[in-house]
Formats: sequence, structure tokens, C-alpha cells
Amino acid sequence: GIQVFDDIDALFRASARWPAERRLLAGERGGEQIEGFDLGNSPAECTPARVAGKRLFMSTTNGTRALERVQRVPILLTAALTNRAAVVRYLLQEQPHTVWIVAAGWRGGFSLEDTICAGAIAHALSVERDSDCAGDDEAIAAMALFEQWQSRLPQLLRYAHHGRGLAALGCDADLDYCARLDSVKVVPLQVEPGLLQAAPLD
Repeated sequence: GIQVFDDIDALFRASARWPAERRLLAGERGGEQIEGFDLGNSPAECTPARVAGKRLFMSTTNGTRALERVQRVPILLTAALTNRAAVVRYLLQEQPHTVWIVAAGWRGGFSLEDTICAGAIAHALSVERDSDCAGDDEAIAAMALFEQWQSRLPQLLRYAHHGRGLAALGCDADLDYCARLDSVKVVPLQVEPGLLQAAPLD
């Protein structure tokens, strides 16, 4: 499982209760790995061999903060372009009455990559439900962004402010990975506040 924290001190306190051989500290601030942590936020580092049988204690600049702020909702999933189809499949399987797509953003502001991910999810739900539109004006704008850029996702991620920052840090391979639409079949589901595990899919 993955346990998420906004506060690094809280992460250290919680992780200290786990045996060292069964835990990994993962996280970043401003795109760079936190000093003293085992992993940054690169998907390339989280290989099955590296994380199997271990709990990840994670803190990121934006994502874990957003997760903490909405952790009291009945169903909480984490999504990316890479697991978009699996997330949509789970939502169609569970049929929640209302779906809120919360973009983590960048330091409290707008984030192009999070918005296009939200648009990709809303677009897929709209297609599956055979509906012309779904959601409010923000969802419709996000879907329009996705429809415009869906065949050029790597290019869009490199245009984004955060993408330019990651490229400057030498993380081009991460940008390519994150642009691989529907390439991951796992849906992280919150099973208790702050703790994510793979959701069961029919």
C-alpha cells in the first residue's frame, strides 16, 4: 500500500513504526527527491521488484496535499493519464451517484497536465455513457483540451510549466511514461484515510 502525507514530519513519525526492511520513503519537493528518502516521484523508480511487500510512505509537492484535503469522501481514487481506462472502468463498475475529479494543480494554481487528465476521464465517461457532455463548465473545458491534444500528449506535457521544470531536471523519460494513455491497469483506492491500495476490478 501507499500511505500519503502532506507533512513530512508526520510521514517520518508514521514510517518509524514500520520495520525498515518493509518500508520505503518516496517523495519530492519541486520535482526533486526529498533528502533522506529512498525514492523520488519518478514512476521508473517504483518497479514491482523494488516495492513488492513494502509500504510506501509518500509526500509530494501537490498530489498528496490534494489527497489529504479530500480524504473524507466515500470513494477516493487516484488517476493519471496512464490509468485512465482502469479508473473509468472502476467508476462504471461501482456507479457512484456523483463523481468529482479533483486536479491537484501546481502549488495551489492551475496545472495543464492535471486538467488534461481530468478531461481524459470525463471524455471517456461521456463516451461510455453515450452523452455529448458531462459535468460543469470546467469539465467541458477539460474535455475540449483533451480532445484537442489527445494525439500529442507527450508534446503537451513538455509545454506545461511543470513539464518544462521536469525536463530541466533531466526527467524526459518520466514525461514520456506519463503520456502513455491507458497503459496501467491499476487503480489506487483509498481503503482508510490516507492509505491507498489497488482496487478490485471485475
